[in-house]
This record gives sequence, C-alpha cells and structure tokens, in this order.
Amino acid sequence: MERTPDGTSVGVDDPYEFAGRCDHLTGDGRCRFALDRAGDDPEFAADRRRADYDCVAADEDADWRDCPHYRSTTDAKECARCGLAEVRIAHDERRPLVEEHHLSYGEGAGDAGGARNSEDGDADRSPSHEITVGLCRWCHTKVHRSFARVDDDASPDPEAVAERESRRSDELGELGFSAASERYGDDG
Repeated sequence: MERTPDGTSVGVDDPYEFAGRCDHLTGDGRCRFALDRAGDDPEFAADRRRADYDCVAADEDADWRDCPHYRSTTDAKECARCGLAEVRIAHDERRPLVEEHHLSYGEGAGDAGGARNSEDGDADRSPSHEITVGLCRWCHTKVHRSFARVDDDASPDPEAVAERESRRSDELGELGFSAASERYGDDG
C-alpha cells in the first residue's frame, strides 16, 4: 500500500485508480500548464506547442501517468470512503467535515525528482504526481491510523452524521426570516 513521506498509509495500492481529470486540462483538451506556465518547463511547453497544446493523455497510447505535470486534486465536497457530504456555512469557523487527502505527493514530498522506492528497494523513476480525494475527518483518521482503505464499503461515523445534522440545522435556521430588531433587540 502507498505511504506518506511520514510512513503512514494513504489507503490505496494504486493512486491512479482514484485519479480524476487533470487540473491543468482545459475544456477543449489543451494543456493549461503549457499555455500559462511555459517558463516553468520550457522543453515540455515546446513539445506541447508542437502538438497544438494537446494534453499528453489525449494520445490514445498515453495515460495520465505519462505527463510529468499531471495533478488531480479534489473539490472535497463528499467523502470518497463513506459518502458523507460537506456542509459549509459562510463565516463559520468550524473545521470542515470533508478534507483533502493525498493519495500521492508531487515532487519534493519524497526524495529529489519525485522518485519513490518500491518495496523491493528499486527506485521507481516514474514522475510523482499530486493526487487527492476528499475524506471526512473520521475516515481520514481511520485511513492514516489503521488498515482502513479508501475503497472500503463504509458508512459515515455516527459522530460525523451528528455534526453534519447540526450544521444543517444551523443552515436551515439562517434561511428563516427575522427582523434585525428581533435578532439584536430594539434600542429605541
């Protein structure tokens, strides 16, 4: 199973099974990284320019793994493990219910160049890509501190459901109308 730089489990064997669309992919199939950040990797940008900025994975013989700048991050609106939906209230300081969980880390998280050591001690020279999913705080803890996996068939923790319902109650309370004089008192 994949591990974090600190050695804790990330809950998956292959992060690419959970990888989604690349964050740099535009709606028309072009590579935003090559368009907007050409100076960060001039050789890559030149290759993409010659290919009319088409995404590396657009080639039918290619995959997301083949792009050195692939990145897939979550919107963290729902837990990928138990399905708990996020409830956020504007100007509320409470910690989010669903957090970003890294399945894989970009370059710099491990050793130089993004190479990771495999179980047999050989260095894996494939690029290290940032891949994240949303996990509720409760599933996040279980994945890092135990043998729980992201793809487990799990139900939301009762404490998580209670917290979500508390937030929904607060959200519904905000929808009701009350005059400012009722909320803050009438001074005169």
